[in-house]
Amino acid sequence: MRLNADFSQRATVPAHQQQWVASPQGGVERVMLDRVGAEKARATSLVRYLPGATFPPHQHPGGEEILVLSGTFADEHASYPQGWYLRNPPGSAHRPASPEGALIFVKLWQMPPTEREAVRVNTHDAAHWQAQADRAVCPLFQSEAEQVSLQRLAPGAVLRPDATGGAELLVLAGELRAAEGDAPPLTPHGWCRLPLAEALAWVAGPQGATVYLKTGHLAQVLGLDQGLA
Repeated sequence: MRLNADFSQRATVPAHQQQWVASPQGGVERVMLDRVGAEKARATSLVRYLPGATFPPHQHPGGEEILVLSGTFADEHASYPQGWYLRNPPGSAHRPASPEGALIFVKLWQMPPTEREAVRVNTHDAAHWQAQADRAVCPLFQSEAEQVSLQRLAPGAVLRPDATGGAELLVLAGELRAAEGDAPPLTPHGWCRLPLAEALAWVAGPQGATVYLKTGHLAQVLGLDQGLA
């Protein structure tokens, strides 16, 4: 399967256009945002666990990145309520589940093989946030290849992602509107991926906006999806 798989083009999936489809695992549904491959895929998705849903134990050869949007996501190691950010490096394994149900944002097979450390960030911990003029920023992960953060924008604040190596954003709360051009507005769970070097500024709505932002990661995308069909 190839969905929004041309990484030289902008891809946008507003919340009102998202379609939930059943996964092969009972009690688990997903919205596919981009995908290269079948079940073994370089994929970006929203995944919804119904209460009591589980996955059998499995490995992540290409790594897994998760942001818990609602409910509680769990595995055999710990439980992670809404607001937790997780990175499981290439070669890691777990048995995910959600006794109460959960909605998570997931990126699969998008880490370099050199990434080795697991990451766990509770974004509700005020110590992780930094005040920066008209926003607060919660750094989640940084390497030579990518930078990941949450950004809490004040009403009318402008978000100008550094898209030198590509950029991707998911709105968690509030609204973003493109400062110019034809990009549709993004409300909660609306998603956009910008190709290398596309400069597109976004303006937070009257209630502000909270946004997941990743930059830099598309510079190596061709190398990461090799071997996927």
